[in-house]
Amino acid sequence: MSQDDDSSYLSVKVASLLPYLRRYARALTGSQKTGDNYAAATLEALLSDRSVFEKGYSDKVALFHAFHLIWNSAGAPIDSGEQGITERAQAHLAKLTANTREALLLHTVEEFNVAEIAAIMSTDEAEVENLIKIAHREMEDSIAGRVLVIEDEAIIAMDLQDIVADMGHAITGVARTHKAAVSLAKEERPDLILSDIQLADGSSGIDAVNDILAALADIPVIFITAFPERLLTGERPEPAFVITKPYSEEQVRSAVSQAMFFASTETLNA
Repeated sequence: MSQDDDSSYLSVKVASLLPYLRRYARALTGSQKTGDNYAAATLEALLSDRSVFEKGYSDKVALFHAFHLIWNSAGAPIDSGEQGITERAQAHLAKLTANTREALLLHTVEEFNVAEIAAIMSTDEAEVENLIKIAHREMEDSIAGRVLVIEDEAIIAMDLQDIVADMGHAITGVARTHKAAVSLAKEERPDLILSDIQLADGSSGIDAVNDILAALADIPVIFITAFPERLLTGERPEPAFVITKPYSEEQVRSAVSQAMFFASTETLNA
């Protein structure tokens, strides 16, 4: 088979799954650039060896398994020379039990079951369950802070407040519009922002976040949206953490725990 045929085969096989691999890689590394580099390296490896798709896994499990082979061989979670919150995150990462973040992200954000995670990480199910338990404990204990919620649906906003408060974090406020979000952020600087992308008055949560980061900088952001594909295009800067509506409490808890100490402040164009 020619190289062009190989490329065509891969594009058909994994095109619909790449946004989710890139989301996982960015959350794992805390950087769009570094995460995308790992995803690209995975595709390059698959051009040389497609046997992972012949092991009886689902296509998504096979793709993530191929990624983990690259990830484990690289040995470094982020680029050297990082600064700000990413640099500070390295100190926290050094204290975490090996493989816990991977297992937690795969389970809560990407919604793989324990058996699938065991296949992806080349381990057994008992070890995966243990890693997830350790990850929850270590990450929720790592940092507590102030959280700004940008969400126009009252029921969802209340639910997010309850989840975040139950984790021991303080809520600085809930904003339903772009203007209110920027105002609240300036009144009390949050340590984390949870934001929808479509707000009550037709304004954009993306614009609100960009304005807040321009004014205050260095704040982790989690976007919660019913349309994650709008943020996972690869055509512009993207956030490290994206949760899909309808979300689960476990997804929110996982993302909040991690974003508090390891998240990208890269902005988006509306």
